[in-house]
Amino acid sequence: MNLIEIQTPDGPAETYLTGSGPGVLLFIDALGLRPQIAEMADRIAGWGYTVLAPNVFHRVGSAEATSPTGDLRQPGDREAFFASLGTRVSDLTPELARRDIPAYLAVLREHASGPEVGTVGYCMGARLAVRAAGLDEDVVAVAGFHGGGLAVEDDPESPHLVLPRTRAEFVFGHADRDRSMDEAAIARLGAALDEAGLTATNEVYPDAPHGYSMADTSSYQEEGAERSFDELHALLDRTLRA
Repeated sequence: MNLIEIQTPDGPAETYLTGSGPGVLLFIDALGLRPQIAEMADRIAGWGYTVLAPNVFHRVGSAEATSPTGDLRQPGDREAFFASLGTRVSDLTPELARRDIPAYLAVLREHASGPEVGTVGYCMGARLAVRAAGLDEDVVAVAGFHGGGLAVEDDPESPHLVLPRTRAEFVFGHADRDRSMDEAAIARLGAALDEAGLTATNEVYPDAPHGYSMADTSSYQEEGAERSFDELHALLDRTLRA
């Protein structure tokens, strides 16, 4: 996995860059920027897109240092790795995300074929994908898969509150019975999308566990993962190739 280093307001960040064509900013899950992410980025690039996947944990350490070394497909290993993460996910606050995202988008646009771009996020990355659309009106497509904390009641920083400031089309594929995104939160997100007048898909994938798209973990579900790729491919083609 060949990485390039880019500059953010708070120091360098490693990123994986692949492909050519319209730009797609890929936000990783909590498990780090690792070969699985590169494989997913390459698949998206194969559809005719430039994909940038940054190490959003650059303040904590390198991509290698913040990624697992064991096989998370083994029973219990994924859960053990999550238990070792400490507060690094919560430490990536909305304010820090707002500092980083413009830098990521600027580098992506240096390599992409136009200013309008899409974003896709997995797990915690889904929140970052939504925030990117709230910061930049040329983010015209947002996809979030097995995202958590997208519509938190009584939280002034909840991602769903930025939706009125966006003009993107949204696609969400929620994990089934996900404690980080329960039925009430999914309904709250759907209502916010409707109130903002946005074109959106907001669906639960049957029997798909949290993390269903990650083939390097025990949570992988092929049906959900393939559906997410199909939905993302169609979204990008509708919005970036129209």
